Amino acid sequence: MKKNMGIKAVGLLSGGLDSTLAVKLMIDQGVDVRVLNFVTPFCTCTRKGCRHEAIRVAELFGVPVKIISGGDAYIEMIKNPKHGYGKNMNPCIDCRIFMFRKAKKYMKDIGASFIFTGEVLDQRPMSQYKKAMKTIEQESDLENLVLRPLSAKLLDSTIPEEEYWIDREKLLSIQGRRRLPQIELADKLGVKDYPCPAGGCRLTDPHFAKRIRESFEHGEDTIEDIQLLKYGRHFRLKGGAKVIVGRNEEENKIIEKFQDENYILIEVIGVGSPIVLLKKIKGKSDIKKAASLCVRYSDADEDEDLNIRIKDFNNPEELIKFSSL
Repeated sequence: MKKNMGIKAVGLLSGGLDSTLAVKLMIDQGVDVRVLNFVTPFCTCTRKGCRHEAIRVAELFGVPVKIISGGDAYIEMIKNPKHGYGKNMNPCIDCRIFMFRKAKKYMKDIGASFIFTGEVLDQRPMSQYKKAMKTIEQESDLENLVLRPLSAKLLDSTIPEEEYWIDREKLLSIQGRRRLPQIELADKLGVKDYPCPAGGCRLTDPHFAKRIRESFEHGEDTIEDIQLLKYGRHFRLKGGAKVIVGRNEEENKIIEKFQDENYILIEVIGVGSPIVLLKKIKGKSDIKKAASLCVRYSDADEDEDLNIRIKDFNNPEELIKFSSL
């Protein structure tokens, strides 16, 4: 077997268990590993996000990490995926192609020889079966240059294996959705404190998928619009105005930070109250309806004489009687 001294590879690292194990397996084979983490609004690994976990894993293993945000091009891909959606709003094949193309560019930029991932054969129904994997590689112009260490023995050999940069005998044959083999491997390799063994994407969640579909239908497709979909109760008024109502103190703090020139902020003063954001206002009736929702979800009694705080981003806040709205 040839030496793999100087062989550099780019790993796609979400920070979850599978990609973490793939990085460890490559390091143990003497590969000069660099990792990429793609930041999206849809990761459900931890409350701190996939970026935080990827950086933590990279620091743990002492490998350089590059963070890439999909931006507007990524959102456009989600709105119009060539290969369609899974059960909900998850364009898994197009998402992988998007990431692989970015990874290929980075591979070329740093002089790396191949890409590897933590993908497991048949783990994801839309993108992690053989035909889909081949399609993704072909459309990313990465045929035979993507190594999947956890399932490699169940797949055709790749250039890294054929060129003996990697010892195929040290690769694995994990398959399916059960996570026990990965958990056992993590214990064997000394990998601890990993988040969400199963990982996750909000686009596969029916409730979130409904929200994002409705948001796209109303032209609300910025990263900020999508981030806000993760918090609060969402209402669409007849004229098209959008109302977001915080569900607890933590969400109130988060939602309040989203206020900009596009939003009016509403709150009941003197009682436990949600923070409410109102967007695309068509008239005073929208403000009254949003204020009514704020009162409805506050701790105020129905007959109480209430003061409502209404704050435009560019103007001083004002207090008015709810009955005067």
